[in-house]
Amino acid sequence: MNIPVDFRWLEATALACVRITAFLVIAPPFSHAAIPMRIRAMLGAGLALAVSPVVTAGYARLDTGGFLLALAGQALTGALLGFLVFALFSAIQGAGHLVDTFGGFQMAQAFDPGMAVNGAQFTRLFQMTALLLLFASDGYQLVLGGLFRSFDAVPVTGRIDLSRPADALVGAVGQMMLSAVQIAGPLLIVLFLADVGLGLITRVAPALNAFAMGFPIKIGLTLLLVGFVYAALPGVVAALAGNAAEMLLGVTR
Repeated sequence: MNIPVDFRWLEATALACVRITAFLVIAPPFSHAAIPMRIRAMLGAGLALAVSPVVTAGYARLDTGGFLLALAGQALTGALLGFLVFALFSAIQGAGHLVDTFGGFQMAQAFDPGMAVNGAQFTRLFQMTALLLLFASDGYQLVLGGLFRSFDAVPVTGRIDLSRPADALVGAVGQMMLSAVQIAGPLLIVLFLADVGLGLITRVAPALNAFAMGFPIKIGLTLLLVGFVYAALPGVVAALAGNAAEMLLGVTR
């Protein structure tokens, strides 16, 4: 029995599978611990089969050493692209951390092994909501679309220019910090003004001990006004998904 095997197609698909799987391990929402590693590997293999016609075109077979180097290069490329998306979506986690810090919830922080987040209530709530919105709004398709289009610019045997991911990472970190402040900014201003008001009351009437009421007042303001910040998350997640897709294309061009 003779079963023909196209080794050229097999090698190209295997290299694409390594890049996609490395991306899925790091990039949200697929990096959540609730998705088992074997599922990510199976998803990576399935997506690699979907892009196999693209990656096979123009592919020339490599020797053993060259193929192993190509495997390492694809793993590095996928990890870099996944980390860029991870850094961009960390803005929502950072906004939740700012709300927890200024609102007085930071003392109740705990580690969430599912999302690998160490924070208080709003840090984990914002992160969980962002992951849910990525699936519910099909934002993950934009992220995967940017990954798939990277095969057109950087073939499976190509090498990514490390200077571009480095520049993109610096920009992503800056954008992450700016986005976190913009998301939680209105609530932070209110909480800051509350601190200023309590300080003035303490100076005018020290016997009132206004700072003893500081924690319940700030917690009450946070619970009252955080709904406005929470309502803006769908638009924020959609914008971040679009920015992530554009960033992936910019790095691989």
